Amino acid sequence: MTRHFLRDDDVTGAEQAEILDLALELKRDRFGTRPLAGPQTVAVIFDKSSTRTRVSFAVGIADLGGVPLIISTASSQLGGKETASDTARVLERQVAAIVWRTFAQSGLEEMATGTTVPVINGLSDDFHPCQLLADLLTIREHRGALAGLTITFLGDGASNMAQSYLLAGATAGMHVRIASPAEYSPLPAVVADAERIAVKNHGSIALFTDPDAAVSGADVVVTDTWVSMGKEEEKAHRLTHLGIYRVDPELMALAVPDALFLHCLPADRGYEVTAEVIDGPQSVVWDEAENRLHAQKALLVWLLAH
Repeated sequence: MTRHFLRDDDVTGAEQAEILDLALELKRDRFGTRPLAGPQTVAVIFDKSSTRTRVSFAVGIADLGGVPLIISTASSQLGGKETASDTARVLERQVAAIVWRTFAQSGLEEMATGTTVPVINGLSDDFHPCQLLADLLTIREHRGALAGLTITFLGDGASNMAQSYLLAGATAGMHVRIASPAEYSPLPAVVADAERIAVKNHGSIALFTDPDAAVSGADVVVTDTWVSMGKEEEKAHRLTHLGIYRVDPELMALAVPDALFLHCLPADRGYEVTAEVIDGPQSVVWDEAENRLHAQKALLVWLLAH
């Protein structure tokens, strides 16, 4: 059966650790593993603009001996004249895997149904699982084991990043806290899934509206842009209601003294995070950005092997 990576919980805790172990190996020996030599092609489809996803997948596929085929839906039939499932049936006869950065999670699920090659979620409105692999890899590099660490996400709790933190953090056995206004709470179904996974992996899930309480004693503090793609018309409302969740030095001081700060980028300095934090000594955002390359290479190698 073909394995896909559409949500963070598409892998078990043991499988997640296996992928992260592989990522560390590939980072140490960047060109030593070439399962796409031939070269084989990987289709990388973009409905949304991108810097880190585009660069990291294109470079990573080349590192693995393959050819990245970058496709913009604006210049293809996908989503217009052709369904996601039909597109997948065409692509699977010519490519080794499909990566899709899109809007609706349902499109990814349709594409993966019955497809004979792995489908990877490069980002959707609901989840950003490749980013979470990079984030967990970064935390592991700086703190060792993930299990038992407390991680706090502040801002839009209904965002793809917050929801992926719930699932991926629970899978890793972490204590995940989401701090957001009630109107920006994660989807109840995602919270329920995360709670179920957390129980199995000796982690926990907690939702907060008070940012100070959420950050208190945290090992890792995370935020993301308050105005994601497609939400631009909500900017004024979001800035008003999310202002108390800005990560500044005073808020970081409530975490453990050596707490890490993460942000998947791009960042709006002065909004969700101050320059003093993101450019300060606790920030590991540049390691995090680089680790998209290594984590996604490991994911591709792992999926192709399964």
